[in-house]
Amino acid sequence: MFSLMQGLWSYMFSKTEFHVLILGIDKAGKTTFLEKLKTIYSISEGLPHDRIVPTVGLNIGRIEISNAKIVFWDLGGQPGLRSIWEKYYEEAHALIYLIDAACPSRFEDSKSALEKALRHEDLQGAPLLILANKQDLPSAVSAEELDRYLDLKKLDERVYMFEAVSGYDGRGIKGSIEWLVGVMERSKRTETLRARAGYVPVPTS
Repeated sequence: MFSLMQGLWSYMFSKTEFHVLILGIDKAGKTTFLEKLKTIYSISEGLPHDRIVPTVGLNIGRIEISNAKIVFWDLGGQPGLRSIWEKYYEEAHALIYLIDAACPSRFEDSKSALEKALRHEDLQGAPLLILANKQDLPSAVSAEELDRYLDLKKLDERVYMFEAVSGYDGRGIKGSIEWLVGVMERSKRTETLRARAGYVPVPTS
C-alpha cells in the first residue's frame, strides 16, 4: 500500500520533462528567442541583447510551465554546423523552427534546411512550431505570408502551427510555447518516447 501511495504521490506532483529542438539557419534569431523565453518564464533574466552571440554547437535552456519541464536545445545554424542537427532528433519531443521574417532573400535556404530536417525518420511525428521571427522590424512578413511562400509539403502528416513572434520584444512567444506544451502532452511522439524509455504510467484507480 505504501509503495502504491508513494507512486501516486510522485505521479501527481512530478513534472513531465520534454526535449525541444530550436532550429533555423544562422541569423534567424534562435538564441535571442531562447533568452527572451527564459526571461518570460524564469525568475532570472535571460542574457541582454548586447551580450548574445551566435550559437556554435549547442546552447541549452530550461523552463517550467504548469506541470512540464522543458529542455530547449538551440543548435547552431551555420551551414557547416547543420550536419550535427540530426544527432539530436531521436530524443526530441518537438521541433521549433525559426525564420527571419524580415529577410526574404534567405527564405529559400530556410525552407531547404527545414524540409531536410522533416524528411529525417528520427523526427517522424514530432510536433512542429514554425516561427516568423523578428516581427519588431517593419519589413517582416506575417506568418500567413511566410506559410504561403514556403508552401511546405507533407505538413498535414504532423501537428504544426505557424506563428509570428519577436525574440527581441517577446510578442507571440508565450502563446506559441503554451500551444506547443499542449500538443506535446497529447502527442503520439511523446507516447513513443515514453515507451522507448520504459515509462509506465501509475494507475489512478
